[in-house]
Amino acid sequence: MRKKVFIANWKMNYDFHETTFFIRNLLKIVFERKINHNKEIILAPSFPFLHISNQILQGTNLNIAAQNIHHKDKGSYTGEVSAYMLKSIGVKNVILGHSERREFFFEENNVLSEKIKIALKYDLNIIFCVGESFYERSNDQQFHIVKHQLKETVFQCSSDKIKSFYIAYEPIWAIGTGKTATFEQAQTMHKFIRNLFLEKYGESISNKISILYGGSLNDINAKDFFYQKDIDGGLIGNSSLKLEKFLKIVQS
Repeated sequence: MRKKVFIANWKMNYDFHETTFFIRNLLKIVFERKINHNKEIILAPSFPFLHISNQILQGTNLNIAAQNIHHKDKGSYTGEVSAYMLKSIGVKNVILGHSERREFFFEENNVLSEKIKIALKYDLNIIFCVGESFYERSNDQQFHIVKHQLKETVFQCSSDKIKSFYIAYEPIWAIGTGKTATFEQAQTMHKFIRNLFLEKYGESISNKISILYGGSLNDINAKDFFYQKDIDGGLIGNSSLKLEKFLKIVQS
């Protein structure tokens, strides 16, 4: 049985006090209600707060993810953060390929492939995002786009490395827009992605890999998505900024 995974991507939100207040309250409620049984909860705060967040979560079942890494070990790259640095403070997970990184920072598949290599070098688990734009879906290109994104990045890895991946399907047209893919649309794409892993790596890996949904996921619609056979949790943006909303999603 695949573990359900819930990732709170806080993006460029929350200062030091807001971050630590949220995490301490989340921990208290999670253990009081015992809501993380067979569920993995990962929080992705901003870079300045990764260390303190990881310290607060020491000895718990909750984990931290970085929202990005640079594709080099170290060097003259002002303002960038490397996997080498993150590993030194105990970070175990990283989000790569998010649509906002692709759109606003022009990250192409070749750069993401290099980021995957460096993340794996430092034994980071990778939450890898794929998804199509509104134009691409309107022209019935969504399956081609997602397959191409995986083929040029994740599928360059050997089967023994795939255990380090979560895949997050995020229809770009449904991120921060208030629009949401129907759960039928999401399930169809998740099944398609799982079949791609079946063709590439075989049944064992295909059955084990967690494929998450992201795209205006909230406490109202989460249950319909998580009821689907091939949806194993969520990459949650704005709705993860409200503690009770996030908890409702986790419990959906």
